[in-house]
Amino acid sequence: MKQSKWKSIPFLLPSLLGMVVLSLLPIAIAIVLSFTDWNGLDKLNLTTIRNEFVGFKNYISILGSAEFWQVLGHTVYYIVLYLPLAMLASMGIALLLNKGRKGTAFFRVIYYIPVLTSWVAASLIWKWVLSSKYGIINNLLALVGITGPAWLSSPVWAMPGIVLASVWKDMGFYGLFLLSGLTAINTTYYEAAKVDGAGKLTMFFKITLPLVTPTLFFCLIMSLINAFQLFPQVQIMTEGGPNGATRVVVERIYTYGFSYFKMGFASAYSWLLFLIIFILTLVQFKLQNGWVHYES
Repeated sequence: MKQSKWKSIPFLLPSLLGMVVLSLLPIAIAIVLSFTDWNGLDKLNLTTIRNEFVGFKNYISILGSAEFWQVLGHTVYYIVLYLPLAMLASMGIALLLNKGRKGTAFFRVIYYIPVLTSWVAASLIWKWVLSSKYGIINNLLALVGITGPAWLSSPVWAMPGIVLASVWKDMGFYGLFLLSGLTAINTTYYEAAKVDGAGKLTMFFKITLPLVTPTLFFCLIMSLINAFQLFPQVQIMTEGGPNGATRVVVERIYTYGFSYFKMGFASAYSWLLFLIIFILTLVQFKLQNGWVHYES
């Protein structure tokens, strides 16, 4: 057994080196940089790190600034809007595509296309869709006598507009997982419920929803992590505006690192974001015992 383990090392070495060089080493460097005032332009070496070392100054400055809590509030606002809509849309699609109707396979491909679309292309499309003058949404609202808002140029409507684009882009991804969860449910449960006279709503809330909660829990974890990393749609659609209404945490990390050349400050921002995501993920795992039902 020991000899076979040693023989496997040469085959594992390329992947191990890739993980060390491309993942573990950058993580370690980011931790070190978060305690420095490095600008991202000077040559990075031990001497530079010693000269630019500032201890916890970056963390104290971030946590003590009003800007951090403001952009964190914007991020949380996005999440509060995004998570319910994304899960409802994904579940709705999964339920529709779980029915064995003619053409279902074709629509399974169609609804997944937005997932394959790059955020650059998707954001440009949604900038047109949400245009106050030429956008299709406002034109449709005008047909029923409603004057649509100036979506991306309004501090009130800019974030909801980004949420709409994000839900459209991501619902196919989470819908695919939920669809797999639905197809894994044993059909005998539904057959027994029909014999007992249960209706469709009863079967959904008493059978489908409880048995799909493990998949739903996974989707919630992934969507929360993804939501906290909100950036490309903001950068392309609003650039953090109007009046800073869509400034979010990752947008600030990018701005400080690559516009203001405060790479140490940006690294500290990144680690605070990691800490927030880590704590919330632990909380979700703790709370799953109250609502996630694993079929035994």
